Amino acid sequence: MARVTVFGAGAAGTALAIHLARKGEDVILWGSEHDGAVLADLIDGRRHPALPERLPQELRVLGPDGLQEAGTHAEIAVLGANSAGAASLGRLVAPVVGGARLAVSIAKGLEPGTLERVSAVYARGLPPMPVVVMSGPSLAAEIAEELLTAVVFASEDEGARKEAAEVFRSDRFLVDTTDDVVGVEICGMAKNVAAIGTGILEGLSRHLQQENKNPRAALFTRALGEIADLCEAMGGRRDSAYGLAGVGDLLVTMLGGRNRMYGEAIGMGAEPEHTLRDMEARGLTVEGAGSAREVHELAGRQHLDLPVHETVYRILHEGAPPTSVLEELR
Repeated sequence: MARVTVFGAGAAGTALAIHLARKGEDVILWGSEHDGAVLADLIDGRRHPALPERLPQELRVLGPDGLQEAGTHAEIAVLGANSAGAASLGRLVAPVVGGARLAVSIAKGLEPGTLERVSAVYARGLPPMPVVVMSGPSLAAEIAEELLTAVVFASEDEGARKEAAEVFRSDRFLVDTTDDVVGVEICGMAKNVAAIGTGILEGLSRHLQQENKNPRAALFTRALGEIADLCEAMGGRRDSAYGLAGVGDLLVTMLGGRNRMYGEAIGMGAEPEHTLRDMEARGLTVEGAGSAREVHELAGRQHLDLPVHETVYRILHEGAPPTSVLEELR
């Protein structure tokens, strides 16, 4: 039995805490002040409002005042911040997780401004320990419901990735491992931008009352190739784009993620910035909106031609019309 603390009580972190507690690990779910809106539900009602399942009886929930206890407990620290909050969470937990053997990052994105990968952000902010990156098609609600899920754990430290995989793995939570940290993290970031693009085309199709199945397939295929190009240019491996972190996560995000929802609203005529603010006010983080800028900047630095991702950037940030996604395919 491993002692695991999940730092961050968002939907994803809570779903993983539920999974680990069910399989018999000794788990604490710690919520920060940023989780204040859900902590009462978690502590008193034993339920996260974004998830369909109640918390297992064995899962302990602590609030901000329980940080020291949560940190002392952790042999494995699961870091549940998004890419924008990673540095802040790392600074907050660093003084209390010195006894942990490893950390697991579940963020998908780059640090805004620096464009640093989240594993590197944690590596410089935490006490010395391996950082393992979790990625792949892993919708929080389905993890909480114990539906079959397959993910990939990435670390250059073979022992750390194998240990983390063993702690998380079950007959309903399948774990592959890889040493391609760069490729996995770039896939996790770029797929959100591509999913916005497919959502825009979906919304546009509904608005025009057209099926557009052929264009959707073409957009998906081209976007995946661009993700592979970006992985390779950044020092990762192309094959990561064709695995769980790339095509797997892109597909599930296209089918039902927040980034696809955001793109669909834009395709139906909604204004991007207003739509983003509205979704954030409802507690829905759309990481792909910021990631579109990051891919745009990285493509410029690497002299890459990424037309699908660039089109999404122009629609979101330069006022290009949603029909641009169709024009790009011509």
